[in-house]
Amino acid sequence: MSPIWSSYYGNCHSLLFVMDASNPTQLSASCVLLLGLLSAEELAKASVLILFNKIDLPCYMTVEEIKSLIRLPDIIACAKQHITTAEISARDGTGLSAVLLWLQEQHKCSS
Repeated sequence: MSPIWSSYYGNCHSLLFVMDASNPTQLSASCVLLLGLLSAEELAKASVLILFNKIDLPCYMTVEEIKSLIRLPDIIACAKQHITTAEISARDGTGLSAVLLWLQEQHKCSS
């Protein structure tokens, strides 16, 4: 679906990017997609929330290790966008209330 994402960039003030924290083998592909989004001129002013999903599942890497592996601190330092991260479990609801609060705050700021 990523080839059609650019069709939806117009009037985008907030962006949620979900990474599967239980599948380290897909991290490089996810990182490439994230970098593509962050380099899109239409999204230069969008606030970005990167969600590390499936934190409830066993994984041989911690979220901190994942952030380090994809060099997330460097990505955040170089991005034009304001980037926030959150750890969630869509299955059991962990962290989802913080996501809703973030979305509400972004809506207030863009209104």
